[in-house]
Amino acid sequence: MRTKDGRLCGVLPPLRTEGRWIVDGAGRVVLLRGINLGGDSKVPARPDGRTHVREGFYERRDVSFVGRPVPLGEAEDHLERLRAYGCSLIRLVITWEAVEHAGPGVYDREFLDYLKALVEIAGERGLLMWVDPHQDVWSRWTGGDGAPVWTLEAVGMVPERMHASGAAFLHQEAGEAFPYMAWPTNYSRYGAATMFTLFFGGRVFAPHCRVEGRNVQDWLQERYLGMLREVGRSLRGLRNVVGVGTMNEPHPGFIGLKDLRRLGNHMLALGPMPTGFEAMAAASGFPTRVGVYRPGLGGERRVGEAVLNPEGVSVFQEGRECPWRMEGVWAVEGGRPVLRMPDYFARVGGRPVSFEEDFLAPFVERVAEAVRGVLPEVLVMAEGVPNGRPPRFRRGVPEGLVHAFHWYDGFTLFTRRFVPWFSVQQGRMWPVLGRRAVRASFRRQLEARVEETREAMGEVPCLVGEFGVPFEPARSGSYTRQEEALSMYYDAMDELLLGCTLWNYTASNTHAHGDGWNREDLSVWSRDDAPEGRASRGFVRPYLLAVAGVPLRERFARGVFTCAFRADPSVRAPTVIRLPRLGFGGAWRVEVSGEGVRCEEVPDEGVLLVWCEREGEVRVRAAAV
Repeated sequence: MRTKDGRLCGVLPPLRTEGRWIVDGAGRVVLLRGINLGGDSKVPARPDGRTHVREGFYERRDVSFVGRPVPLGEAEDHLERLRAYGCSLIRLVITWEAVEHAGPGVYDREFLDYLKALVEIAGERGLLMWVDPHQDVWSRWTGGDGAPVWTLEAVGMVPERMHASGAAFLHQEAGEAFPYMAWPTNYSRYGAATMFTLFFGGRVFAPHCRVEGRNVQDWLQERYLGMLREVGRSLRGLRNVVGVGTMNEPHPGFIGLKDLRRLGNHMLALGPMPTGFEAMAAASGFPTRVGVYRPGLGGERRVGEAVLNPEGVSVFQEGRECPWRMEGVWAVEGGRPVLRMPDYFARVGGRPVSFEEDFLAPFVERVAEAVRGVLPEVLVMAEGVPNGRPPRFRRGVPEGLVHAFHWYDGFTLFTRRFVPWFSVQQGRMWPVLGRRAVRASFRRQLEARVEETREAMGEVPCLVGEFGVPFEPARSGSYTRQEEALSMYYDAMDELLLGCTLWNYTASNTHAHGDGWNREDLSVWSRDDAPEGRASRGFVRPYLLAVAGVPLRERFARGVFTCAFRADPSVRAPTVIRLPRLGFGGAWRVEVSGEGVRCEEVPDEGVLLVWCEREGEVRVRAAAV
C-alpha cells in the first residue's frame, strides 16, 4: 500500500514468520488488526439461507453464496468503511458449501469469480485478506454451517430427518423456540459429533466406513483439500491474500471421550444434552431419555430429563446404519440399544488418545502442504479446539504457521450483558469483581492462551482470530456498554502486543434478525443504525501496524495513544502507526522522542510514518485533537 507519491505507508506483502513475530516484505514486525467479514457468509444468499427462514432450507444443492459477505455493488462502500475503521486485515469468511455445494468436485465458478473480484476491490484499498474456511458444528443441517450436504448423505444420513431424530437441533425447525446460544449444543448431537469423528479419525475408529472405495476420512479430507486448492487457484496472483486458514474451530467429535455414558467434549450444556451413547441410540430411531442442563456460575447442572426423538425416527437412509454400530461400539439386543465399548474413542495404538497431536496436527500439516502448493507465500492460520489446546506437532511446526486462536468473554457472550465490574474467570468459573480485576482477568486469559501456544508449538506468532460482543440488548441505539467491553478487550491485547480480527461485520445485519445465523447479533455494523457503525468508539483506535525494529509496548486511553519500539535502522522502510480518522476528526497532535528520528503524518491514509537513523528506543505520543 502506497500513497499517491509512492511512499510506503502500510504493510508490504508477502508476510512471513520469525519466531513470535509476523514480518512483512520490508523486514518490519507487523501487528495486524482488522475484522471478520462477515457473519452472513455462513448461509446462502439464494435462496435466503438465514436460519430463521425454513423455506428453501432443504434445497441443498441449488444454492448460491454469490454476494456473501457483500454484494459487489456495495463492496466499495463497506470496504471504505473498514479502511476508515483502521483495519489492515480482513478475515474473509467462506464455507466449503459455498464452493462445492453442487456435488463432489463440482466447484461453483460464479462464486469463485465473485470472491476474486471482492479480494481485488479490497486490495485496491490496501486491505490484506486472510481466507477463512469457516464451519460451526459441521454444516447447516447439523445446526451450523460449513460442509456441503452431500458429506452427510455419503455416510447414509438424511438431512430432512436430522431434527426429528435428535441428531441435530435446528433453528429452521424450532423457530422462535430456539434458545439463544443453543447452537453449540449440537457438538454433542449425533450429526456433528459423528461427522467430526469420521473426518479426523475415520481410519482409526471407523475402518469399515467407506465412500467410493476409500476410507471415509481419506475421502472427506481429500474433498476438503481439493476445495482449498481450488480457492487458492482462483486467488493466485493477488498479493493482498496473505493467509489461508486450516478450519474454523475444529472439533474432536467423539474422539477422546473416556466414557460414552457421560457428557464430554461439549462447549456448552444447555437444554437436552445426550451423552455419546444416547446420541447414537436416538439417531438410530430409539426414543431416548436424556438429561436437561442449565449453565450457571458454579458450572453446568442437570435440572431435569427429556425424551430425544420421541417419534422413533432414524436419521439413516433405508439400508444404511450407524457406523459406530458397524464397528461394534453398540448393538441392539432384545429390541433395545446396548453399549458394548464405552471407552472406544479413548485410546489409539494402545495409549490414551490426544486429539490435538494424533489427529488435528496431521490435518494441519496436510492443509499447509496443500495450500502452500498453490499459494507458496501465504501464512497458514491454524486453530485449535474452541476453549481447548492448540495442535501439537511431532515433526515440527509447518513453515509460515500462525496460531490464530479465538477468545471470548464468556459471561458477556452467553448472557448478552456486559458488566464492567463483574466477570467469570474462564476454566475455573470463579467470579471476578471490580473493574481493575476484570481488566486483569481478560489479560490473564489471553496470556494463558499465548503460553499454551509456546508450550505446545514453540515460538510461533499468535493472533486472536475471533473475539467480540453481542449487540442484541442495545437495539435502542445506545451502545455504551459494548463500547466499554470492546475497549477493555483491546486494552488487554495492547498489553500483550497481539494482532486480532474482531467478530464481525455483517453487511446484511438488521435489528430484527441480527447476523442472520442462529440468533447471533455481533456485527459492529447494522443497516438499522448509524452509517459509521455500532460501538465504534470501542474498536476504532490507534495501533502499531508495522515496526522497523521490535515493538515494546502500546496503550490507548482517554484519546491518547502511546507506544514504544526499539528501532532497527537497517530496516529501510518506516515504522507505520495507524491513526484512524473515523471518530477522531482526522486530527492528531504527535510527539516523538528518540535520536535520529523524523516523522510524517499522512491524514488521507490515516497513518503516521516514523523513520529512524539510529538504533535505540523510540517513544511516540499521539493525542486526538
